[in-house]
Amino acid sequence: MGVMIEGTYHADDPSPDTTLGGTFERTKSTIRDWITPVGPFAPDLGRYHLYAAWNCPWAHRVLLTRVVLGLETAISVSYAKPRRTSDGWVFDDSGAFSDPELGARALHEVYARQTPPYTGRITVPILWDRKTGQIVSNESADLVRMLGAFGGPDITPSAHMAEIDRWNDLIYRTLNNGVYRAGFARTQAAYDAGVAEVFETLDKLNDHLATHDWLVGN
Repeated sequence: MGVMIEGTYHADDPSPDTTLGGTFERTKSTIRDWITPVGPFAPDLGRYHLYAAWNCPWAHRVLLTRVVLGLETAISVSYAKPRRTSDGWVFDDSGAFSDPELGARALHEVYARQTPPYTGRITVPILWDRKTGQIVSNESADLVRMLGAFGGPDITPSAHMAEIDRWNDLIYRTLNNGVYRAGFARTQAAYDAGVAEVFETLDKLNDHLATHDWLVGN
């Protein structure tokens, strides 16, 4: 998997392997600005563009939130091709997998526009700000919540936030990221631990949803 170092893309990651005990460790997102009414990233309709991929589960939740909140016309999208190359996430010259926003051939070209120069993985989703020519955020969990600033149904009601956060913490650690910990494990012990947590969490969700229509609230 390629990596960007100080604004320059490298198809091969030159850094040493820091995985401990064969367990997959997810790299933390580092571009984490926020959309707020007071700016500098205000919730202006038509100002932002989303970069996503249909085969990325982290992008799915942002795409779903965009639809639930009715933001399809307010926030445009470029979809990367569903298979990465040595250039990482890439686009076609035309068609469903083109980038009509910046005309990028690969997503690392969008990251290369970031100031200060970006160092890290080239991931989707990212939210691009047309006004400042910057990426607002490449953390999907943040993007889901900040899209609520544009209006629509309240998907993070304050009365339920503590419970929402408890479920999110469990599901992220042991299920969303758990399948990666199992799939990318480098030892049998790491695989067994990852798989066990995935199915323990599925059982918890199954038990809860057997008597509730929603994870949180009614």
